[in-house]
Parts: sequence; C-alpha cells; structure tokens
Amino acid sequence: MARQAEAGRRTPLTRERVLRAAVALADGIGIEALSMRKLAQELGVVPMALYKHVANKEQLLDGMVDVVVGEIDPPAPGADWKSAVRQRVLSARRALLAHPWAARVIQSRSGPTPVVLAYMDSVIGIFRTGGFSVDLTHHVMHALGSRMIGITQELFDPPPGPRAQVPAPQEGAGEYPYVMELAGAVAHDKDSVVGQGCDDQFEFEFALDLLLDGFERLQRQGWFSADHMRDEGR
Repeated sequence: MARQAEAGRRTPLTRERVLRAAVALADGIGIEALSMRKLAQELGVVPMALYKHVANKEQLLDGMVDVVVGEIDPPAPGADWKSAVRQRVLSARRALLAHPWAARVIQSRSGPTPVVLAYMDSVIGIFRTGGFSVDLTHHVMHALGSRMIGITQELFDPPPGPRAQVPAPQEGAGEYPYVMELAGAVAHDKDSVVGQGCDDQFEFEFALDLLLDGFERLQRQGWFSADHMRDEGR
C-alpha cells in the first residue's frame, strides 16, 4: 500500500486516471462501498485532490458510466444494419457484465451522459443509414429500451439474500400448472438473473434477434405509425 501511495504521488492526477481508478475500485469493493475517501486512499492522494477533477460523487458516477460505455466496441465497418446493431448491443452487454454495478448506476442517472448520448446517436444512426424512416426508428428505440445497452428489466427483480426457490412441481401443479410445466421442462441455471431455468445470455440474444427480425420486416413493408393508427381507428 505504501508503494502504491508513493506511485500515486509520482504519477500526475488526471480526470481519466481518477475515473478509471474509481471503476476498478467499484469492481473490487462494490458501488455501495465506493467513497471519495477510499478512492483518494487508492490513488495515494488527499481527498481534496479529487475535487479538482470531479466536483462531487454524482459527477464521479457520471464519469464512471462514461468509462464503461466507452468500452463498447465501435460499429464494424461495412456491416449491414442488422449485424451492426446486434454487434453493438452484444458488445454493450459484455461491457456492462464486466462491471456488475454499472447497469444500476446508469439507471440511476437523471439523464444520459455525453458518452451514453454518443452511443445512442450511433445506434440510431445505424438504423437511419440502414434505410429506416425517422418514424420507424423512433418506435424501434422504444422497443429496444434498455436492451440497447445490454440489460433487460425482468417482471420480478431477484430479492436480496438467498435466491427464491420455485416450488417443486408436485407442490404447485394444481394451482399453477403451466408455470410448473415450464419450471420442470428446462435445465436450471442457478446464477441466472432472468429466473431459474433460464440462460441469461441465450434469452437476451433470443429476444434481441426476434426484435431485429421484426424491425427488418416493418422496414421492408415501409411501415409508418400514422398508417397503423388510422387502420386501428385512432
């Protein structure tokens, strides 16, 4: 620790260095335990030195989000829109899974940071240059939602503490026959955040591919929301 502190004093403190150190520290101790004091200790500086680069904890979190989103691979040159979107979204998922705290922090922000905005702009641009109208692109972005940055919001979040157990088939077969049928028909993955019996990555890609196929069909049809609402009598 003494050597680390000495190295910290020798290496000039920059905003990038502060943010990258904060990301690494949050990866190690968790975002709840992260504090300006602990970050200063990690860097071998006094806490006041950090405030020359980040005004407060909220600005620090914004910058940490930008570091993580900056790890998303750029679009592959020459790829068609469908492959390009898929690659970007799955790269975003890898980046966020590498930093388990990041999704929660992104969702806690009052608005997108500059790097998140640039990423969103890039994804929107892939659809627009791929032949999607502004109208269809608008609805596509709503459909993607948080999946655009590689995360999904499930119907029930996992509770804190030990994972809730699905009742044994014989216990709930009478009241919830279809739930029990599915619960007993798939191989259980105890680490899944989607739910017992689900492989997170497979389920994520399955839904993403369904969405992309649907977007492609609508784009080929020249779909426009006003036409759809008129057909529905609205």
